[in-house]
Amino acid sequence: MLKRRRRSHLTTPGIRTEGAGYLLMAPAILGLGFFTIAPILFAIFLSFQKVKLLGGIEYEFVGLRNFARLAADDRLWIALKNTAEYVAIVVPAQTVLALALAATLNAGIKGQNIWRILFFLPTITSSAVLTLIFMWIYNADGLLNQALALVGLPTYNWLSDPNVALKGIMIMNIWSTAPFFMVIYLAALQDIPRSLYESAEIDGANSWQQFRYITLPQLRPVTFFVVAMGVIGTFQLFDQSYIFSGGSGGPNNATLTVVLLIYQSVFRDLQLGYAAAIAFLLAIVIITVTLIQQHIFGQEST
Repeated sequence: MLKRRRRSHLTTPGIRTEGAGYLLMAPAILGLGFFTIAPILFAIFLSFQKVKLLGGIEYEFVGLRNFARLAADDRLWIALKNTAEYVAIVVPAQTVLALALAATLNAGIKGQNIWRILFFLPTITSSAVLTLIFMWIYNADGLLNQALALVGLPTYNWLSDPNVALKGIMIMNIWSTAPFFMVIYLAALQDIPRSLYESAEIDGANSWQQFRYITLPQLRPVTFFVVAMGVIGTFQLFDQSYIFSGGSGGPNNATLTVVLLIYQSVFRDLQLGYAAAIAFLLAIVIITVTLIQQHIFGQEST
């Protein structure tokens, strides 16, 4: 009897502590379930349904019909091509630019605190505001054409040419997102032990050799994070494309992205089930690319 009392006396505080821990985590768990898990489960449900929105919401189970439509949708393939091209250009460019800016600031230039603020300003500016500013720059009577005319070069209709419109969005996003990753690289650069560079300098390594054989290997985990976050963000391009094209993805579907196509499927075509199927396709693409990156960076580290 005494042993039972001692055992219950010993276990009761642990149970109370565990219960208190779950109680403290309850708000986060509820928030995760309500705002993350529940929408995912509902999206899975929608992808197998044909949803009628007008005149009362009605659901009709259609099986894999929404997914079968993906292969025959020409606009989806255009959106995937545009998005893939955007990712392939923007992610490497913003990564290299972020690393270059971070290395410059870490070198101890004069007024580096002021330069940090100036470099970081595009990141804290509203994406919609930046898009409107660049639309003014690219406009037929905008700043870019005025500068070209000033030096005697021909002007160009940057927003209406399908071959140029997406490139304009790329330039804007490289310029606006690189400073965010610059801060991450700058923090990582400052964590590299100075003794590594001193030893390499004693051994006769020049600045480029130190950067190649010390800085880049030390930054490999941070580079994987920067590239992964860049891929996820660029695959989800929506607001700039929407504002540039007025929601149409034009000219001639040149700025149509996968997320913009999802938006059009829901709010223009009222096809929730098909939009959910496109969203799952996008999720699969992002997960696949991220796993490939992880495999590549893992091989490089071995």
